[in-house]
Amino acid sequence: MRLQLLILLVLTLFSCKEKEENNESKSAETNKEQLKNTSETYINPLDIDYTYMVYNSSRNISYRSGADPAVIEFKGEYYMFVTRSFGYWHSTDLVNWKFIKPQQWFFEGSNAPTAFNYKDSLVYFAGDPAGYGSILYTDDPKKGLWTPTSSISNNIQDSELFIDDDGKAYLYWGSSNVHPIQVKMLNRDDRFLETGVRKELINLVEDEHGWERFGENNFHPTLKEGYMEGASMTKHNGKYYLQFAAPGTQFNVYADGVYVGETPLGPFTYMKNNPMSFKPGGFTNGAGHGITVKQTNGQYWHFATMALASNSQWERRLCMFPTFFDTDGLMYSNTSYGDYPRYAPSHPTKAGEHNGWMLLSYKGDATVSSSLKQIMKFTSNDDEVKVTELPVETNAKGEIISKVFTDENPKTFWVSEANDDKQWIKIEMVNPGKVHAFQLNFHDYETGIYTRTEGLKHQFVIEVSEDGEQWQTVVDRSQSDIDAPNAYIVLDDPVQAKFVRYKNIKVPGANFAMSEFRVFGLGLGEKPKKVEGFNIEREKDRRDATFKWNAVNGAQGYNIRWGIAPDKLYQSWLVYDTNEHFMRCLDRDTPYYFTIEAFNENGISDKSEIILVE
Repeated sequence: MRLQLLILLVLTLFSCKEKEENNESKSAETNKEQLKNTSETYINPLDIDYTYMVYNSSRNISYRSGADPAVIEFKGEYYMFVTRSFGYWHSTDLVNWKFIKPQQWFFEGSNAPTAFNYKDSLVYFAGDPAGYGSILYTDDPKKGLWTPTSSISNNIQDSELFIDDDGKAYLYWGSSNVHPIQVKMLNRDDRFLETGVRKELINLVEDEHGWERFGENNFHPTLKEGYMEGASMTKHNGKYYLQFAAPGTQFNVYADGVYVGETPLGPFTYMKNNPMSFKPGGFTNGAGHGITVKQTNGQYWHFATMALASNSQWERRLCMFPTFFDTDGLMYSNTSYGDYPRYAPSHPTKAGEHNGWMLLSYKGDATVSSSLKQIMKFTSNDDEVKVTELPVETNAKGEIISKVFTDENPKTFWVSEANDDKQWIKIEMVNPGKVHAFQLNFHDYETGIYTRTEGLKHQFVIEVSEDGEQWQTVVDRSQSDIDAPNAYIVLDDPVQAKFVRYKNIKVPGANFAMSEFRVFGLGLGEKPKKVEGFNIEREKDRRDATFKWNAVNGAQGYNIRWGIAPDKLYQSWLVYDTNEHFMRCLDRDTPYYFTIEAFNENGISDKSEIILVE
């Protein structure tokens, strides 16, 4: 009898195990199928499973964030370390990232981390939130087993560990609106003890560099000194490119600049085309406090921090831009149309470029199943955040109207009355178009989650229609195990539509909320004509400039490009619904060349004639 029971128990366990493995296999296949097209393109902010923060848990403020990325290549693969994430991500293609929970780590997560690949033998890492601690190392980051050095190094907040080809180690650090970026030498062969060499290197010069001024759009009514932080070092063709972030992580103008030196200790010279990584306009802003990593094929990529800043000024996301060194040795990133779909790093000739898909959903009429709350939110500077709760409005059909999904503002959001399968969002686009992709930007509203939590998933269905009556399912994640707070979904085949509908199943947290429902593809009409009447006036304060131009019929917006030479128009600022602009980000003593282009859902116009402004 006992033998029979034992056999029955074994068979039952085997059956359960087999079912579990089959379910896991089906789930893996489902997720693989759902992600199969995302390796050909990507979008910013990056679509990863961001960690819920512990910063404001004592105040019951719950939100995800990702900031201060340190990305390295190790043995042909890539690892990304992110502030307060309680682990890190691994990728083979720089697009699809899988989270690794390490076996040993800092108890509070890492803060402004640094990582360095030393000759494909060891990965070194630092980022103790307390500002001091041991440097960790491993020869198998996939395994997540790390060993600490036995020495203690002080003042490593916002640090960058750099080991030169000769084996000499340097630690750059600094995060202040007063103190400069500094460096100290460490002995890699003796527990990373300090050698006694310590030096102050660079500081902000706001009087000369407009982009370094504190505040949203580089303006604040009282504070003038920006924060210099996030040091990073790249060695290229024998030169040392010391990167730094300014003026503040919560602002649209958060950027990375560069000083160039002949040695790791300097002296360093300000790079005349600064900032190197800059994305002040469009949907998501900011491209600062990052790191530059070299792909296995030799292409450089700059990973940086974007400001979401809706629940908190420390609510952030990550971005990735292709980075180059021109014939004069100037370092720059391509951030133009930086939150539109871009070719993935696997593309042989156009990696990181905007792939031509335009925004179809802008200003579309949205209706929703229910509405607990709708918030319009805008930041003018660090002290003024304008918050308006919208009243409930209905259209002629009795449907509840929402004005936050198609405004290209990530701070505005809608909260449904429930987190269940009865909730939906419907958008009637201004014009029909051929839909290629979606980006769903979920919002954290009183989620009740305060740390890294595994097993979270976003489950939903997306449908499209040409007439608003007959619907076709194009995305089915109803059984998905994917956690995707900024879900980017590419269709196998484009489909023509004028209406799109999101049908919720279940998302993480207590409430279902969303800030933006973006639809990408190509319209069926004509791209806008070239901009005429482009006029630029540099103000008395030469760091400031006013732009005006003739409005172009049918344009959604405009993209201003500028730089220090006609063939070095490395900067851009995208604006919607206006034919004038004011910027405070220029370097005082630098002449600039400017051009502008118009865009809509059908494409981008030719550029206007390039204008030199002394």
